[in-house]
Amino acid sequence: MQDNLSTHSAGALYEAFAPAEARRILRRLEFHYTPKHASWLNMVEIEIGVLRGQCLDRRIDDPDWLRREIDAWERQRNAAGARIRWMFTTEKARAKMGRAYPVTSKES
Repeated sequence: MQDNLSTHSAGALYEAFAPAEARRILRRLEFHYTPKHASWLNMVEIEIGVLRGQCLDRRIDDPDWLRREIDAWERQRNAAGARIRWMFTTEKARAKMGRAYPVTSKES
């Protein structure tokens, strides 16, 4: 998963590597781009904060144990149907950052 930076493309691999090597790498990749707006990042940061508070609130010095703990936390969170209730609406964005969110003719 990656952002939409122009260097994150198949073409960039052909610029960095010989064609055969670029093809070899590309056979192992599947590109998934994040949305161009930043709301997804805030949700990721919220989820990482929940993980830190509920699972990683102590020292875990063994990588295998860490993986098992995170896997168990993730299974429990998914089974519970945990969701992020995104409350930053367009109206709130306009109130906070008005110039970045101009009113369109469709909304007037």
